[in-house]
Amino acid sequence: MSRPPPTPELRTEARRLLEEPDPATKAAATQALWQALERHALDAHAALAPLSGPGRPARPRRVPPREVPLRSPFTIAGRAALLHAITHIEFNAINLALDAVWRFDGLPAAYYRDWLRVAGEEALHFSLLADHLATLGHAYGDFDAHNGLWDMAERTAGDLAARMALVPRVLEARGLDVTPGLQARLAQAGDARAVEILAVILRDEIGHVAVGNRWYHWACERDGRDPSVYGDEVALAHRAPPVKPPLNESARLAAGFTPDELARWTAR
Repeated sequence: MSRPPPTPELRTEARRLLEEPDPATKAAATQALWQALERHALDAHAALAPLSGPGRPARPRRVPPREVPLRSPFTIAGRAALLHAITHIEFNAINLALDAVWRFDGLPAAYYRDWLRVAGEEALHFSLLADHLATLGHAYGDFDAHNGLWDMAERTAGDLAARMALVPRVLEARGLDVTPGLQARLAQAGDARAVEILAVILRDEIGHVAVGNRWYHWACERDGRDPSVYGDEVALAHRAPPVKPPLNESARLAAGFTPDELARWTAR
């Protein structure tokens, strides 16, 4: 009787996919890894060498945020550029979730399951957007993009609580606030498919931010830090953008933010 093949080691596989430069390959293989974890347990503990950077294609050209122009969705080119910016966010989000899996060792199994699920869902978002971009005559890489999300990942590489505080709870949570407005503009432009895709993304991102909230509070408790204070401290130390209104309060509450946090941010 033949023995089953060896079970792949989770963090090693996440690291391999993080280094994959081809976006379509990365997205498909990330979804497959999440499906593999759904079928059977994957060992999450192994020593891994330092990472020089995530795998990514030569394009899009990465420029400072101020050099990425705002585009109107009321022309095909403008809508493609707007959707390309969201596609780039989702590509970075795959890398961020994979990085959360491979970088931090010795954590509960639920942590790795949570973040691999996030990676799989971000990969789905990227694929949906890339397919829709193709119907507009464009592909991922056609427009310039900035590197802000990954820059924050590098700044918080040595501190799990800081990573959870600033990537899901600040940068990704901003998507909860802006997505309904983007949906309204795209609906006015007549792009019903883009509105549908953003609805999927908004639904899933509530869960992703909830994962960040859960593991932020877990890490603060583990490290003896006050979660109501530490987030502000690391936001200042790492030059994170401030959380400011208008906020999607219902989505943020569903994602695990407290009424006190919302009241403090809306009072700024």
